[in-house]
Amino acid sequence: MAKEEIFKKIISHAKEYGFIFQSSEIYDGLSAVYDYGQNGVELKKNIKKYWWDSMVLLHENIVGIDSAIFMHPTVWKASGHVGAFNDPLIDNKDSKKRYRADVLIEDFREKIQTKINKEITKAKKRFGEAFNLDEFVSTNRRVLDNQNKIDKLNERFTKALEDNNLDDIKQIIVDNKIACPVSGSRNWTDVRQFNLMFDTKLGSVSEDANTIYLRPETAQGIFVNYLNVQKTGRMKIPFGIAQIGKAFRNEIVARQFIFRMREFEQMEMQFFVKPGDEMKWFEFWKNTRLNWHRALGLTEDQIRTHKHQKLAHYANAAIDIEFDFPIGFKELEGIHSRTDFDLEQHQKFSGKKIQYYDNETKSSYTPYVIETSIGLDRMFFAILSNSFEEEIIEKENGVKDKRVVLKIPPSLAPVKAAILPLIRKDGLPEKARVIFNSLKYDFNCQYDEKDSIGKRYRRHDAIGTPFCVTIDHQTLEDNSVTLRYRDSMEQERVKIHKLNYMVNGLADMKKLLKKL
Repeated sequence: MAKEEIFKKIISHAKEYGFIFQSSEIYDGLSAVYDYGQNGVELKKNIKKYWWDSMVLLHENIVGIDSAIFMHPTVWKASGHVGAFNDPLIDNKDSKKRYRADVLIEDFREKIQTKINKEITKAKKRFGEAFNLDEFVSTNRRVLDNQNKIDKLNERFTKALEDNNLDDIKQIIVDNKIACPVSGSRNWTDVRQFNLMFDTKLGSVSEDANTIYLRPETAQGIFVNYLNVQKTGRMKIPFGIAQIGKAFRNEIVARQFIFRMREFEQMEMQFFVKPGDEMKWFEFWKNTRLNWHRALGLTEDQIRTHKHQKLAHYANAAIDIEFDFPIGFKELEGIHSRTDFDLEQHQKFSGKKIQYYDNETKSSYTPYVIETSIGLDRMFFAILSNSFEEEIIEKENGVKDKRVVLKIPPSLAPVKAAILPLIRKDGLPEKARVIFNSLKYDFNCQYDEKDSIGKRYRRHDAIGTPFCVTIDHQTLEDNSVTLRYRDSMEQERVKIHKLNYMVNGLADMKKLLKKL
C-alpha cells in the first residue's frame, strides 16, 4: 500500500475511533489545530507517563517542573526568539501555495537519498549474504553520483543558511528544478523570513498594555528556573530538569496532520553538566533516547539519526532522531549540546548571577546544557503509524474478512481491557459489571454490551485494546471468562481472580520501563 494511502487511512481512522478531531469542526475547523478525543487523550496521557517516568522516576538526579506559558517578554529577547526565530518562506505563483524553502530543499535531498536506498535494496537481493554494504556504496557509480549530489547540496545549503542568504536559498530551488508539489510548476517568488511567535497584550487597557508572547518552546521556562530548582532541591552537577507543556508557533506552512501544528506539546529535559563533560553526556543521552524509542518496538529500519549539517549558533553538537512517518523520514526528537548560551544570556539580560558553585574545586562556573526535546504530538503520530495494520482474516467457511487493528504497546493502549457480556440477559451483564468494577481501579477498562461479540472484538481491535474479557454462561458456573488477545486473536479460559494479574503482567508501565 502506498504511503500516501496509509496516511489518509490513519487520519480517517483517528477521527472515526475518537483519537483526533479537527478543532472547531462544526465551524469548518481551524487550520493546523486539533483536539484529542476520548481515546486520543488516553494514549497521549500514557505517552507522557512513559516519558516522565523514564526521566524523573528512573533518574534520581532529574526533577520536573511546570512553568507558565506567559513569561516576561525579555526572556524571549535573551533567548534570541524576538530577533531570530524565523522560517524562510517561498510562494508558488501558480498554485498560490506557500512553503518553507528549507523543507522543499530537504525533501528534494531525501528523494536523492531514496534513489541510493533503492540501489542498495536491489543489490542486497542480488548478492544475498555475500553483499558488502561499505564496498557497494564506495564503488557503485549510481550511488556515488547521487551521494556527490547530496554532498554538494548540503555544502551549499548549509552555507546559505549560515549566511542567511535568502537569494541563494531560492537559487538552490531554481538550480535543482524543484517544483511545487501541487501545481508542478517552478514559478517561485523570492524567499522571505517570517517570525513564528504569537504575541498578545498583558494589561487591562490595550494602549498601556505590554506585549508578551505565547511561548514557542518550553525550554526557556527551565532555564529561568535553574537557580530556583538547583538551590531548593540542593541539586549537584550533573542534574536535569524535565518539563511537559504546550508551545505555540504561528506556522504559516502548517500541514501533514498533527506533524506540524500551531498549538502543540513538548516533552523536554535540560541536563546541566560541567564544561568539558558535555560531549560525554551528549553521547549518553543520544543512546538513552534511542533505547527509549526501541523499547516501543520501533525498529532500525524505522528510526535513524541525522547529524545536523548546520549547527545553531549556541550549539556544539546536535542530532535528530527521525522516524519513517507515512510522509517520509521526519524529525521526531532532537538532542542538542547547547553549551552555556542560555544561562549566560539570561544572566546578561536579567543582571542576576546564574552560576554553579563547585565545592570540590571551590570555584563557580556557568553549566553547559544537554537538551533532549521531543514533540508529544509527533510521538503520538509515530505510535499511530507504527501500530496501524490491516489484516485479511480467513474464516472457517473460507470467507475472507478484513481486520483493522492498532497494535499499540499494551502499556500505552488507551483502554487496557474490554469487559463484554456475551448477551444482554441471563445475569451476564450483572456478572460483567462486577468484574468491571473490580478491575477499574487498576487500569482503564470499558464495559461494552452493544452489537454481536464479533463486532465488539473488531471495535476494540480498532482502538488498540490489548485484551477482551468475555463473560458467558460458563462464567456463572465456574467463575472463568474468555480472555482474548488483540494481536494474535487467541483465546483462553481464565479464572476471574487471575485477570488483574494477567492484564497487568503485559500492560503495566513497568514492563516498558524495565526495558530501558
